[in-house]
Amino acid sequence: MDRHRLHEVLREAGVPEGRYEIQGCPGGPWPADRLYLEEQGGRWVVGVHERGRREVLERFEDEDRACRRFYRMLTDEGPPPVPLSAAEAERLLRSGEDVQRGAREEPASALEPGCRDDRSS
Repeated sequence: MDRHRLHEVLREAGVPEGRYEIQGCPGGPWPADRLYLEEQGGRWVVGVHERGRREVLERFEDEDRACRRFYRMLTDEGPPPVPLSAAEAERLLRSGEDVQRGAREEPASALEPGCRDDRSS
């Protein structure tokens, strides 16, 4: 795959063009943070552009490998979520109820974490 085909398949996959920049392909205006693919000194670079700075994440000897990696980075959704066990769900619900109860009983402490109204002293 070359960078022009990569640009096509990313569009076909529904990846917003603002999330990436590919050297020599149309795009932009780009947000401050995005992935980029470009050739540097005969090698292909996949990197991230954040806060005005470019950081190389990986270097590749050929365009095909760089394009395939770039595609995976933009389309991989990661592992599927693992459902909570019954015990974990119950513990989560109880902790939420405890927070709500504390907020009703002591509103000042709920608004300002770390500040206690210690009237016992």
